[in-house]
Amino acid sequence: MTSISRSQHDFAQAGRLLPGGVNSPVRAFKSVGGTPRFFASASGSHVQDVDGNDYIDYVGSWGPMILGHAQPEVVRAVQETAASGMSFGAPCELEITLAEMVIDMVPSIEVVRFVNSGTEATMSALRLARGFTGRDKFIKFDGGYHGHGDGFLVKAGSGAATFGEPDSAGVPADYAKLTLTAPFNDIAAVERLFADNRGEIAAIFVEPVPGNSGVMDLYSSGFLQQLRALCDREGALLVFDEVMCGFRVAPGGAQQRFGITPDLTCLGKIIGGGLPVGAYGGREEIMRHISPDGPVYQAGTLSGNPLAMRAGIETLKQLRQPGFYEALEAKSARLVEGLLDGCRAAGVPAVANRFGSMFTIFFTGRDAITCGSDVGNHCDLDFFGRYFNAMLDEGVYLAPSQYEAAFVSAAHSDADIDATIAAAGRALAAAKP
Repeated sequence: MTSISRSQHDFAQAGRLLPGGVNSPVRAFKSVGGTPRFFASASGSHVQDVDGNDYIDYVGSWGPMILGHAQPEVVRAVQETAASGMSFGAPCELEITLAEMVIDMVPSIEVVRFVNSGTEATMSALRLARGFTGRDKFIKFDGGYHGHGDGFLVKAGSGAATFGEPDSAGVPADYAKLTLTAPFNDIAAVERLFADNRGEIAAIFVEPVPGNSGVMDLYSSGFLQQLRALCDREGALLVFDEVMCGFRVAPGGAQQRFGITPDLTCLGKIIGGGLPVGAYGGREEIMRHISPDGPVYQAGTLSGNPLAMRAGIETLKQLRQPGFYEALEAKSARLVEGLLDGCRAAGVPAVANRFGSMFTIFFTGRDAITCGSDVGNHCDLDFFGRYFNAMLDEGVYLAPSQYEAAFVSAAHSDADIDATIAAAGRALAAAKP
């Protein structure tokens, strides 16, 4: 194993100053064991840790780095903008430019509001849905993650479709009762929730490509279309959480790929080019309920700050280049096929879920993994932990959890993909008992 002494030192130091030594829980490597790597720099498809070790990166800052790290045009744009001021707390023209681009690219968005994170986008969209409909309850799906807002940190109860129970300390049980949960891809369960809560449900929140329990491509059955029809019938809003898949799987996100128009869309990650950003938008009649146009209050000191706006503008410019997504799809498919071939050659049971440039390899003997509960019940999480650490030793950085997506960027080269497939073969051998 390469030396990680400085990362070990830094993690010990951080543990005295930060909860768990990190500022976001999954970074602590709790589910895979070992020492989190502290990174010092990144370029293209690679990241470098403080000990000087180099890794091919498939985390990509959890999705935003679709162009690769420190992409020259984005870096130059941010540097130019920073020289003129990093935050005004007042309107700037860059907000108009990025808003025009988002509205042009995302089919459902007529008016957009910029915020500072995906969590802020979903929290604000939920408040807006309640304010617009005059209803308090909403539906989410088992395993679906929509940020750490109180209403979203809810798991299913004992029934297939039920009132939610808090999934985190600090979330009041009475508040969680406003969150209704149902299994993914079970339209009958959703219909029962509407029948049991007639006239009380403001919205359905759904990730059109679930990625926070590992990538799940669940909707070839027409589930999203059924949700759209059900919301129309019941007077509820359909909210797509495209924080992860927005601009990742198509220029207009998953809604473009599926041909479905939600009432509201939540965005983040890619629209900031790696800087903190979020957004929510949708039909104008709904969005005009937001203050100062309407009674739904939401504000943010750093919302629309010029650095994030300019990074987003430069990123979206490049995503609109002809052939960008076709090339990204092709290299992603080649990587996943190569990884599965390696699993078969090593005699390691595995399946893969891939949608565009998002993918997850699941170590399981099942033919398919279709929901978050499948991961915990049917995947070999111990094997994944050994595989993850073996891949680190081979110079490949994956998300430190079987429940997460991996991301391919435009900066990943054929050589990167070949090296990753070869490294995986050696890591599989090392991870076997």
